[in-house]
Amino acid sequence: MKPGHPAPVRPGGEAIDRCRRLLVPALREAVSALHPWSARMAAFTLGWSDVDGRPYEGDSGKGLRPAFAMLSAEAVGGGAESALPGAVAVELVHAFSLVHDDIIDNDERRRHRDALWKAYGVGPALLAGDALLALAIGQLAGRPDAMRYLSAALIELVKGQTADMAFENRPWAGPNEVTVAEYTEMAAGKTGALLGAAAATGVTLGGAAELAERMWQMGRDLGVAFQITDDMLGIWGDPRVTGKPVHGDLRRDKKTFPVLAAVGAGGTAARELSAILAAGATDEESLRRAAHLVEEAGGRAASQALADRYLAAALEVLDECLPGATELRSLCDGLVNRVR
Repeated sequence: MKPGHPAPVRPGGEAIDRCRRLLVPALREAVSALHPWSARMAAFTLGWSDVDGRPYEGDSGKGLRPAFAMLSAEAVGGGAESALPGAVAVELVHAFSLVHDDIIDNDERRRHRDALWKAYGVGPALLAGDALLALAIGQLAGRPDAMRYLSAALIELVKGQTADMAFENRPWAGPNEVTVAEYTEMAAGKTGALLGAAAATGVTLGGAAELAERMWQMGRDLGVAFQITDDMLGIWGDPRVTGKPVHGDLRRDKKTFPVLAAVGAGGTAARELSAILAAGATDEESLRRAAHLVEEAGGRAASQALADRYLAAALEVLDECLPGATELRSLCDGLVNRVR
């Protein structure tokens, strides 16, 4: 981390570091198969190099999804190495999704530096994202029992991302407002599906394919809690830690759960918030006021309550399927409680 940037919160840090020591060499080997230009962009987006290809030491991401795969494999008696193809696949899909998300959202910053499209251009970034996706599919092409979950995750991820974009064109209140059920289904796909795929491929590659369906659902529930937590960080998080501009979701009129809950709560704060949103809050003063009103109207408390509910559902399944998976359980809990 560069001087002046506080260290990011890293739930499950020791377990993730242990998994990363296995993951990174396998990731580098996968990326080496790309065209040199694509490989250079992949190295940039994975946090290994700067824009000129020189070695870079900085934030390379949390490594949550590959850790889920490897810890799940260990929990059923397999070695972490057995889950490496799944771990590499989910990390490559995650990287691909971030590259494309930044283009879609016009986000210029990712992990405290330029987003890939800002550094290299939109066209090259799209190609690099496509290359990462192709590599991911290749990792599990010979394991159809595991590949089915990665395939399902890709479909759900795209559906969730599409729903998230479509929500931006819908009103905050009225007959066509975004409902809680729609939001949670979006989050289960956009964020939860890849966590589910990581857990499901992990137990499958670790030798317990009979647990895969339940672990898939566990990951989807955890993803809803994780997405709500990210929504909260987008409003109240420290951009020096998150690596993204504060109030970016409010500025883009994204239908995040804290704001949906606040607008739907009724009362003076909710009405003032609705008026600011209807006017199109873009200046910093309006955005700060909107963030304050979201909390005053109860959006923060409602978000934490719903995140806790989905976390509890995920942990219940985890405790039933993998009762000895203490590192995995701690990682799940830390993902949701990082904003308390």
